[in-house]
Amino acid sequence: MARAAIYVRISRDREGGGLGVARQEEDCRELAARHGLTVAQLYSDNDLSAYSGKARPSYRRMLDDIAAARIDAVLAWHTDRLHRSPTELEEYISACEPRGVPTYTVKSGPLDFSTPSGRMMARQLGAVARYEVEHQVERQQRAKQQAAADGKWSGGRRPYGYEADGVTPRADEARVVAEATDAILSGASLRALAAELNARGLLTSTGRRWNATELRKVLLRARNAGLREHRGDIVGPAAWPPLVDEDRWRAVVGVLTHPGRRTQWSSARRWLLSGLALCGVCGTPVRATLMSTTARSVPSYTCKATRCVGRNAVELDGYVSTIVVERLSRPDLATLLASHQRPHTAGLSLNATALRERLDGLAAAYADGAIDVRQLRQGSERLRARLAEVEHDLADAGRGDALSGLVAVADPAKAWEALDLHRRRAVVDTLMTVTIHRTQKGRPPGWTPGRSYFDPSSVEIAWKA
Repeated sequence: MARAAIYVRISRDREGGGLGVARQEEDCRELAARHGLTVAQLYSDNDLSAYSGKARPSYRRMLDDIAAARIDAVLAWHTDRLHRSPTELEEYISACEPRGVPTYTVKSGPLDFSTPSGRMMARQLGAVARYEVEHQVERQQRAKQQAAADGKWSGGRRPYGYEADGVTPRADEARVVAEATDAILSGASLRALAAELNARGLLTSTGRRWNATELRKVLLRARNAGLREHRGDIVGPAAWPPLVDEDRWRAVVGVLTHPGRRTQWSSARRWLLSGLALCGVCGTPVRATLMSTTARSVPSYTCKATRCVGRNAVELDGYVSTIVVERLSRPDLATLLASHQRPHTAGLSLNATALRERLDGLAAAYADGAIDVRQLRQGSERLRARLAEVEHDLADAGRGDALSGLVAVADPAKAWEALDLHRRRAVVDTLMTVTIHRTQKGRPPGWTPGRSYFDPSSVEIAWKA
């Protein structure tokens, strides 16, 4: 008796009933009995589409078994369970034809690849299946585009900060998004924030622990600002309420997508002043590196290009930290948080909305034949340039202050120690410019054995505020 293989795969049910592998297998076994076949092997790929391009391990194993003459026939519920790609179909035909392996299907009948008419029938069925999938994808994309234009949620994984309907805010998660947004704008790092969320026992919307990559993705979502996004473009206001103001969201997007951010906060930045302090000779930012002495290698700040200066990084960081703590202890610190003149964000948001509506109007006018391609292009370029300016002003208006939470604290030194390195660097960058000057060669005046060579007089602190 011929050895048959059953191939089953979860896919869309043509009859609309949620066809599962158990039902497919049952129907295929009945089909095998009618043809007098013995089922020798079951191959199953759960939730893997024949059209998606993803690897199907069981399908590949079945092709290998056909090539090795371990099976004599293949049974499937429908041809579209086997393949919907013409390339994949040709590979299947090449495996079955020389060995005379027929294919029996519950819904589309038998396929005999040993004859030209059988191969033609298989290719026609494959072409129809391909058309159906492409047409279905086209309808889905159009539906998503319309949902985006209407500001509706098109479904999918529950977005963090919202309930399963994608519209109703979830209070505890909404607070996390708002707090993390403000923390990034104040100079905190994604890695430190993710560690803090994990320490608090908070999980992502899928129940996993946080990491920097996942947190970044959440904070960059336009939906946090109540905006609807489609294929990377913001198409207008959404039906759900925002978790943060648009100006704060645009500001955090500007911070997280800055081209230099990856190198700026790389693991090499383990020192307070690396990239912040300036060389007093050539004016370039100094970097932390290891400088060799007669006895050992010492972490030091130097301008790498010319090595005009070199200063012990541990001692300089400690010296600057002491000065920062002293400044944080002064009663006039609150004046540094006085609001600067910023554009009216409500007006900017209205301007942005109006510009987006005008862009939509141009597209509609072109579709109706009221304007030509040249007019559409010229009008779109002007409006998009203006929209970019307004969005830049919104982002600038939402930038946070690194000194938030440090005003009038009972113990400034303790508050400083509690900050992570990225936040400390932001505070230094807000308060001062540090310039390292050359020192005289040899031991400084008044030096005694056992003391450091560090000379505070060679470090210039210029206050920014």
